[in-house]
Order: sequence, then C-alpha cells, then structure tokens
Amino acid sequence: MSSETTEPDSEQQSAEGASKLEQVVIRIAGDSGDGMQLAGDQFTAEAAAFGNDLATQPNYPAEIRAPQGTLHGVSSFQIQIAEYDILTAGDRPDVLVAMNPAALKANIDDLPRGGTLIVNTDDFTKRNLAKVGYDSNPLESDALDEYQVHAIPMATLTIGAVESVGIGKKDAERSKNMFALGVLSWMYGRPISAIEQFLEQKFAKKPDIAKANMLALKAGWNYGETTESFATTYEVAPAKLPAGTYRQITGNTALAYGLVAAGRAAGMDVFLGTYPITPASDILHELSKLKQFGVVTFQAEDEIAGIGAAIGASYGGALGVTSTSGPGIALKSEAIGLAVITELPLIVVDVQRGGPSTGLPTKTEQADLLQAMFGRNGESPVAIVAPQSPADCFDAALEAARIAVTYRTPVMLLSDGAIANGSEPWSIPDVDSLPAIDPRFAAAPHDAEQAGTHLPYARDPETLARDWAVPGTAGLEHRIGGLEKANGTGDISYTHDNHELMTRVRGARIAGIEVPDLVVDDPGGAADILVLGWGSSYGPIGEAVRRVRRSGHTIARAHLRHLNPMPANLGEILARYRRVVVPEMNLGQLSMLLKARFDADIQPVTKVSGMAFRADELHEVLLAEFAGTLATTEFAKTPAAVAAVVTR
Repeated sequence: MSSETTEPDSEQQSAEGASKLEQVVIRIAGDSGDGMQLAGDQFTAEAAAFGNDLATQPNYPAEIRAPQGTLHGVSSFQIQIAEYDILTAGDRPDVLVAMNPAALKANIDDLPRGGTLIVNTDDFTKRNLAKVGYDSNPLESDALDEYQVHAIPMATLTIGAVESVGIGKKDAERSKNMFALGVLSWMYGRPISAIEQFLEQKFAKKPDIAKANMLALKAGWNYGETTESFATTYEVAPAKLPAGTYRQITGNTALAYGLVAAGRAAGMDVFLGTYPITPASDILHELSKLKQFGVVTFQAEDEIAGIGAAIGASYGGALGVTSTSGPGIALKSEAIGLAVITELPLIVVDVQRGGPSTGLPTKTEQADLLQAMFGRNGESPVAIVAPQSPADCFDAALEAARIAVTYRTPVMLLSDGAIANGSEPWSIPDVDSLPAIDPRFAAAPHDAEQAGTHLPYARDPETLARDWAVPGTAGLEHRIGGLEKANGTGDISYTHDNHELMTRVRGARIAGIEVPDLVVDDPGGAADILVLGWGSSYGPIGEAVRRVRRSGHTIARAHLRHLNPMPANLGEILARYRRVVVPEMNLGQLSMLLKARFDADIQPVTKVSGMAFRADELHEVLLAEFAGTLATTEFAKTPAAVAAVVTR
C-alpha cells in the first residue's frame, strides 16, 4: 500500500457503525525479533488511554534471538480489553495475528472456531513452512476454513509504504509489526497519535527508522479502512472503574515504584544491590531511573555481591533491597542467613520462573515457596509476602518494607513471571496519604555517662525487634556479624543456652509479625468448598469462581498475601469448609504447608507447564470437584498416574 493513501485522523475512533463488544482477547505472535512485545505494549497503551479495563500476558523464548522461523523462536503477546472489571488476560484469543508459519502452528489450536485469524502471507514460503513441519501451505487448503481468515502480504505492503524513506529492504520489513498494529488499531477504533509520539521518542536518534515505522502504522490503518476484507469494526467501551487517575503498569514497574514509595514513607534512602536475571531485571532498570527520589542502584558482578551490598546498605541505615529469580535465591541463601542473624531489614525480591537450575528463564512458576521458607542452613526464619497481580506489586512492596523495617528482618517478596511481565490498570495513589513507616533508629546517648552502654540486641518488648543503630552515631558504636550473638550485648556467644534462646527469639519475632486477618469471599456463607490461592493464581481463581457461581454452585474463595507468618484466623477459616482446593503453579508446596499445620481436607491442584493457569482450566477443575471427579483430572494427578505415561 502506498504511503500516499488517505492518512487516518489520529483522534478518529471509527466507532460509528461499529459492532459493540463487551470484551475481546487479542494475541499477536511472530518471531522473537519481530517486535511482537513492542506492538502488544503499544496496543495496550491505546486501550489504557481509552479507558478499558485490561490485562496482558507476554510469552517469549529465553534465547535473545532463537532460530528464525522455528517454533522455539515464537514470541507472543496476549491482551484482554473489556468494558467491565476483568481478572486475567483471557483464556483463548478471539483474534490471532500470525506473522509466520511458526506463529500460526504454535497458536492456532488456541483460536476457537469462528475466531479471527490475520496472517502475514509473505512469510509463508516453502522454506518457512518446512521449518515447522507443514507439508503444504495451510492458507491454500481448507485447513483454516473454520476461522475468519484475513490473508495480508504485510511485508510487501510495508516495504511499499516506507519506500519514500530510502532505508534498506531489511530495515523496511522490520516495520511490519507496526503495520499489524495499524490494522488492529483500525479494527477497534483506536487513535494512533500516542503510538506516533512513542515512535518519535524511541527512535529520536534514528529519524528515518521513526518515519518508516509511522508510515507502516498508517499503512496498516489505511489497509483496514480501504480493503473489503474486513466487514466491520468493533467497539469495546471504556470500563466503569472506581474514580481515580489510572495508568497501565507492569508488575516489575509497580514493584519498583512501591519500593520508592516505601523509602519515602520511612524517610530512608533505597539501595538496590542486584545482578541482572530474567524475569527480574526490569526492577533494576526502573529503579535506576529514579535517583532523584533517594534511590541508589548497584549492578554487582554476581548475585552474592549484590545481596552483600544490600545488607551493608541496611547496616548503614538505608532500605536494602536485592532482586533476583530462583537460581539467584540459591546463591544468596548464605547471605540471607547473615541478614537473619544480624537482624537487619532486607527485602529480597524473587520473581519466580520455571526450574530447576536454569530451567525456563522466560516462563512462570510458583515453585520457590519452600525455598523461601526453608532454603537456608539452620533455623533461619524470614517473612514472606506475595503480590496477587501486577498493580498489587506496589502495595505488596510497601507491606514488605513495613515488615522488614518494623521487625528488623529479611522479607521474601515472591512475585513471578506472569505478574512481573503482565500489566493492568493501576489507580495511582496519593503518596502523601500512604501510612508512614517508622524505622525507630536508636537515639544517641544524652550524656557522656551513657556512651558505650548501647546494647545492639536489646529488644522492643512488643515486636522483639532489636535496636537499629546507624553507624557513625556517637556513643552507639557496635559490631555485628555472622557468629551467634549473646542476648542483649551482641557479643559472640557459643553457649548452648544462649543459642537456644536466640533461635527461639528469632522464630518468635517472625511468628509475632502483625498481619491482617484473611478475608473470605463467601456470599451467603453457605459454601462448603473453599478455593484458596496465593500469588498470580488470584486472577484465574477469581474468574473461575465467577463462572462456577453463574453455573448455580455455591463456592467460597480466599487469597493469601502473607505466607509467613500466615494470618491468625487461617486455621479457623479452613475448618469451616468440607474441602479446600488449592491451585498453584508447583507440585503442591502451599498444600504441603497447610497440611502440616492445619486439620483440614486440602486438595492440591497443580500445574508446572511454564504457563499460568487459565480460568477455563480452573473452571473445569471446580466443576469436577462438585461432580466428585477432581482426583482424576489432569491437574490432580498422582505420582503413580504420571509414572504410567512416561517414556520407557
């Protein structure tokens, strides 16, 4: 398509005569180097600016550049937009954009019959088809007849649209993701002015590339406007969300902002000592932009140096933070023990991913809970907090900081890949109204007689937190370290009575952390089945429970933010229900903890595929529970059932 065609009005909504939808799920898929995440992010920004409720879920390979055109190299981005409150990025796409045969093959089974399929025909060459095992071109057979197929030569049209810029063919073709974004923007009546501004900023030092991308974007929009391929446009109205100022936010960004807000609430500088690791690296990237808010970021040479620096910062009176994923937690375990015995505030962010070892670096899992609970030598308890969604990471970071500073303890903040990379609208809070966090630093002695009498392990009688004296404060000189400390004085002590006492005090300090009671969603109070989750299972559980209730069943749900200590009323709540169903993306770690502590019928529902639960999966699980067949479902398999199907 020529760039001379009519340019779209950047503010035009294309709403007149559009078919109204309550919600839609769109997935864009292509090679990992084709800019699928960028296109998805920009469509998300459009939806957020328009006022839709939204949720997103990126999915990309671990390799920086996987073999081009292969199934291993497929990158996708899924977004659900709606005019009502939604909880997930959707189960299956209503619209699938496939930029090559690999993207088609990897995703077509998720597209329901009658769904819309938009295909870049230029990449359906014999070579690319053969790479993924297609014997013939599915676009030239009846294989896709059950879908609404729009076959578009996106690369050809993009190259034609950007011809006037004078860039090379390869650079021109790279803009085809913007062509696809232009088509989607036209289909759903979205303005493209914000995308144009983004492109100008992103490629400010490469004006030719910026112009090419904008021309490709407009060409895609014009293609939708002028072609007879699309019968109609669609409109998803803005959602009626609670009053406030909203922005789209990812979990990692929200977590970074929460740490900054916590520092302001405590009147402390924030120090991040870290080593880049997927999927936690964006926390470093975001915090490094916020130096004006008293933030210092240190990219260390390895995981151990990162946490060592963070502990040093806490010793010096800052809010020490380190961020990583599961493999990094393994490397940091000894240093976490050091923070336990020195009783210093420390936030350890674990953005969980598939394991063990390197495992699945870009896929999600919730399998570090037991590592967080027990993955250190000796009795070394820490507090554990888990956010439930991307926007909730802000509040979870504030809560982690409150506990760390108030109780002088490391706090494990368990996010995961689905939360970290996903996004949703976030109601921007009034920072001045956030509750203050009082670090209660030890005060300098009033007179010379008191100098030198400071007891670094003297404790607050309510919290059992020890005195926190900032080095350099006259009269409060002291030393701490990794050897066992004598009660009160902090002197090195090897006596068995003292070690017994200090071990029990450290445990009692964590057990005594004040956390809110668990709130149960049980309309009418008549349910005898409770669904209990933690972390990113919140959205899928919530949507599944909605569907089960619409089916006529009575069911309760609750979600744990505090995993150590757990809410004081948890045992009483579990005892109310005949069965407690616990979905989690591991092989039953929370279920194991609950079974060890409470007399309740706990039914694990587990998934370890590297992908988050879908609401339709949990809906089927809960229906099976009501039918009495849950034990035979895919997500409740016994070890014996697994062993029966392994390759021999």
